[in-house]
Amino acid sequence: MLDGKRVLLIVGGGIAAYKSLDLIRLVRKAGGAVTPVLTRAAMEFITPLSASALAGQKAYTDLFDLTDEAEMGHIELSRSADMLVVAPATADLAAKMAGGHADDLASTLLMATDTPVLIAPAMNMRMWLHPANQRNMALLEDDGVARVGPSEGEMACGEYGPGRMAEPDEIVDAIVAQLGTGALSGRHVVVTSGPTHEPIDPVRYIANRSSGAQGSAIAAALSGLGANVTFVTGPASVPPPPGVAVVRVETASQMLDAVKAALPADAAVFAAAVADWHVEAESGTKIKKGVANTDLKLSLTENPDILATVSRMRKNRPGLVVGFAAETDDVIGNARAKLKRKKCDWIVANDVSPATGIMGGDENAVTVIDRAGEEAWPRASKEHVARRLAQRIADALS
Repeated sequence: MLDGKRVLLIVGGGIAAYKSLDLIRLVRKAGGAVTPVLTRAAMEFITPLSASALAGQKAYTDLFDLTDEAEMGHIELSRSADMLVVAPATADLAAKMAGGHADDLASTLLMATDTPVLIAPAMNMRMWLHPANQRNMALLEDDGVARVGPSEGEMACGEYGPGRMAEPDEIVDAIVAQLGTGALSGRHVVVTSGPTHEPIDPVRYIANRSSGAQGSAIAAALSGLGANVTFVTGPASVPPPPGVAVVRVETASQMLDAVKAALPADAAVFAAAVADWHVEAESGTKIKKGVANTDLKLSLTENPDILATVSRMRKNRPGLVVGFAAETDDVIGNARAKLKRKKCDWIVANDVSPATGIMGGDENAVTVIDRAGEEAWPRASKEHVARRLAQRIADALS
């Protein structure tokens, strides 16, 4: 997947630095070469010797290494790589990148490069959510820096929330999405994700609890296998993955239009939790409480059925159409009925009853159903489910 590709790995100073050692191993396993660069703070958590041993080459730490600098080694390091990866990207290192600082080897390499840069942020959740950090992330995005993560979870400090560094295999998927080739190289896949928002008036809307996490993970996994992914997303709380073409929409009608515009495609995965109805007559002004609206009633109209529409297309129908069935009862029975009714090729069924914690959560338990039968997968992270589904799609298209 990364045959012959060279990754310059900059390791920031945070407890997540220990994951960078596994990242080195996985990049090399995928066929890539890794040159490690450790900040001074990173060396409080891992040693240059451990990074060097896993990478099979020297780990760099000091800007003023005279042997290398005699030939402007920091310039050569940054420009000879196919990609610079910063993992973990601490709040301090991200701030240096956003501000254009170059006061140590890591920040100088990042300023001296003209190759793609991918960051994997890792920090306390309050640091992640701090306005200054969010401004820095927005600046880096505007500069073309790709990002993977962070995810939500328990922190080393004991708090729970956004800020955990993406797992090494997720980072490798993001690297492969930009540099590698895989089983889906040359294939175009459309993925829908997130909820839709159907307006009631200028400030209210109909929606659901979907975070968009599963759809984003699927897009990342498909891209990691080399697919050219068009990612049509509603207003999700989970950001799109790097390396995909993002189309942002609000309503079901907009999502259908975006999907049609993205076709033709080899496959389409409809992971979005599309609202079934919209308000027949959206109010142009905010609806006020009061005597006139004491008995307010909203007249609802069915939204277009995106999955059924694409499945029934005679022209531009993808070779493989995959739908999702989020159910709260008789999961398999309802999913089988949906497969037949919508005329898609596969249905990925899951139980989203509140007790499961699946909708809006970090894990999923699915059953993949096709006309030949069904295959139940054990509960796992949404990233694991996504990688397994992406491989199944690759096998089907091969």
